[in-house]
Order: sequence, then structure tokens, then C-alpha cells
Amino acid sequence: MGAGRRALITTAVTVVCAVTVLAAPGIAFASPSPTPTPSSSSTTSPTPVTNKDLEAVRAKLDDLYHDAAVATDAYNAAEEQAQKQSAQIVELAKKIVKGQEKLDELKDRAGAAARSQYRTGGLPDEAQLLLSDNPQAFLDGAGRILQGQRATKGLIAELTRTQDDLKQYTADASTQWQQLEKNRQAKAAAKKTITTQIAAAEKLESQLEKKEKERLAELERQAALKAQTDWLDSGVLKDIGGKASAEGKAAVAYATAQLGKPYEWGAEGPKSYDCSGLTSQAWASAGDPIPRTSQEQWKQLPHVDVKDMRPGDLIIYFDDASHVAMYIGDGAIIHAPRPGRTVTIAGAGSMPILGVVRPDA
Repeated sequence: MGAGRRALITTAVTVVCAVTVLAAPGIAFASPSPTPTPSSSSTTSPTPVTNKDLEAVRAKLDDLYHDAAVATDAYNAAEEQAQKQSAQIVELAKKIVKGQEKLDELKDRAGAAARSQYRTGGLPDEAQLLLSDNPQAFLDGAGRILQGQRATKGLIAELTRTQDDLKQYTADASTQWQQLEKNRQAKAAAKKTITTQIAAAEKLESQLEKKEKERLAELERQAALKAQTDWLDSGVLKDIGGKASAEGKAAVAYATAQLGKPYEWGAEGPKSYDCSGLTSQAWASAGDPIPRTSQEQWKQLPHVDVKDMRPGDLIIYFDDASHVAMYIGDGAIIHAPRPGRTVTIAGAGSMPILGVVRPDA
């Protein structure tokens, strides 16, 4: 390994940071200077990459994948809203069609009334009645006049009401179209962020040799193990003994059946999942649909204390609720970690816990 190996890794971290900043919308910079390449003399004196260097890489990777997770939640939320808006637009379109058909019918009835009046010489019913010399016909006609007046007023009122409904349906549809376009733009922006962050992470990892990747993986494992050990040493597990509900057991069974399937942002199965795609589908299969994203799961589902959690409950991680996993008991979780990983079992305390929610509270 060349003497410039450590410098190359450090440079890679710096370049990835720069790429991440440059990718942010609304920011423009001049083209960066070419990345310096190791000199020929650097290939003669091996200088190993230290654990400190790899820790810097690990920290940067964590940041990149975390930002990708946040953007994935934004993408999923925009996708969910877009689907709802599309469905609402379809329903409004159906109402507009029916309303137009009703309006056409009412106009036909109004036209028929006008033609009838024309055929009687243009005289209103009251005038024709006064010209009648038949008393019984007069009385019968009086009743028909009142009925006709009521029918005419009702027809006009119904015509006006239908026209107002059509205007409202059209306005609602226009609003939904505008929101749909905003959510499409939000999805596109989130997708760009996701792909940029993941590409930057992959670029950073590609700078490592095979043995360095193995050491990096070991450092990640050790960090997760330390966090889990500290969590267990707090004595929290001795207070956790809740039994899963029937729905919770079904959700855990679904999640367990997905072990080994790859993480894919925006995916809800059946071949791949992101973190909230896994939890939302697990609970949907248990007959209890929940919000699609980890942030909405945190906002909308009932919160429970960590000491009261039971299998099937969802543990929300990080201050921004950007990750979610399913608790399966004995201090363990099933989750879809991040790009490049598969659905797996991990320690419930291996990441910073924000709180716990219960879909079937």
C-alpha cells in the first residue's frame, strides 16, 4: 500500500463532503480543482490506513445514509399523498361527469317547459285560467298552477344547485391537480437527494481496499454492539415483558419472513423494502394499516414507554424519526437498515431510540 494511502482516504472523505454540498439545490460553485494524485514515491513506503481514518469514513457514511433515509421518508410521503390526490381527482371527475349529465337533464326539462308555453300561445297559465268559462276547470286549473309554480321553482333551484356543485367540483379538482404537481416536484427533489447521497457513500466506500472494508465492517459491528451493550446494561430489558397481541404476532411473522431481502429506498415489497415499507406492510398484513413513513408513524400512532413495549411494537430511531424497526422481543428488532444491506435482526439499542409506538393500541 502506498505512503499516500491515508491521504487518499482523507481526500476521498473531503471530496464526498464537497460533492454532497454541491448537490444541494440552489447552490452553484466553480469547478473544483483536480484531486491530487499520489506521487510515484508514495508507492514505495506503505502507510496503513488507521482505525482513526476508518472511523472518519464510518462517521461520514453514517451521515450520508442518514440523509438518504430522511430524503426517502420525504419521497415516500410525497408518493403517498400523490396517490391519494390521484384517487380524489378520479372521484371528482366522476362527480363532474354525473353533475354535467344532471345539468343537461335539467336544462332539457326547462326547455320542455318553455316549448309548452310557446305552444299555448305564450300565455301564462294564470291568463289562460281567467279566460276559461268552466268553473270546475277553473278550480282544477288553479291547483295545477300552484303545482306548476312549485315545480318551476324547484327546477330552478335544482338547476342552480347543480351548477354550484359543478363549480365546486371543478375548483376542488384544480386544487388537487396543483397539489399533485407540488408532490411530484417534492418526489423529484427527494429522489435527487437520495441518489446523490447514496452515490457519494458508494464512492467513499470504493476508495477502500478489501481488507479496509472488512475492518470498517468490524468497526460498525463493534459500535452497534457497544450501543446495544450499554442499553442492556441500563437494566431496561428486565422491565420489558409485554406479550404480543394476535395482530402483533402476525406482524412479527410477516417481518420475519422477509429476512434476507434487500433494502431498496421507496420499496414496499414483496422483493425489497425500505425501513418503513417493511413495518407498514407487516402491519397491513396483520389487518391494521398504519402510515407509510417512519415520521408519520411516530406522529400518528400511540406512544408507549420503552419499558412497556411488546413484540410487534415499532421503535422509532434518531431525533428526526428517520428510521423505524419492529421489536420482536428479547431486546431484538427486525429492520431494513440501509442501501447495500438486507432485512436483518439487530439489537434494539444499537441505534439512538427516539421512542416506541403501538399500531394496535
